[in-house]
Amino acid sequence: MNYLAIKHLHVTAATLSILFFVIRAYWSVTESAILQHRLVKTLPHVIDTVLLLAGVTLAAMMGANQPWILVKIVALIVYIGVGSIAIKYGKTPKTRAIAALVAILIFAYIVGVALTKHPLSWFL
Repeated sequence: MNYLAIKHLHVTAATLSILFFVIRAYWSVTESAILQHRLVKTLPHVIDTVLLLAGVTLAAMMGANQPWILVKIVALIVYIGVGSIAIKYGKTPKTRAIAALVAILIFAYIVGVALTKHPLSWFL
């Protein structure tokens, strides 16, 4: 596959990932039983695996020693942790809602890093 095809796959997976995150976070905050459905539990992992594999492939193609790529990886780890609180580990709906908003802000920061190719993201 060429770079452009992998980039489009990565962007598509990122879009689906945040879309499903927002939906699942809403269900978590509202304590909906839909969150326990097998497809709801499985599909985000499939999408996120595609997202990660495409991202790693792109990093390998561009050379992973660029500072902005490292920043994206660190921010991704933080996003996963905060997102886990939003979906699964937050003890109250309020805690889950706050974590969801923070996770969405982190995701937006990651998108900004990707678009600007700079660690300051949207703050340039």
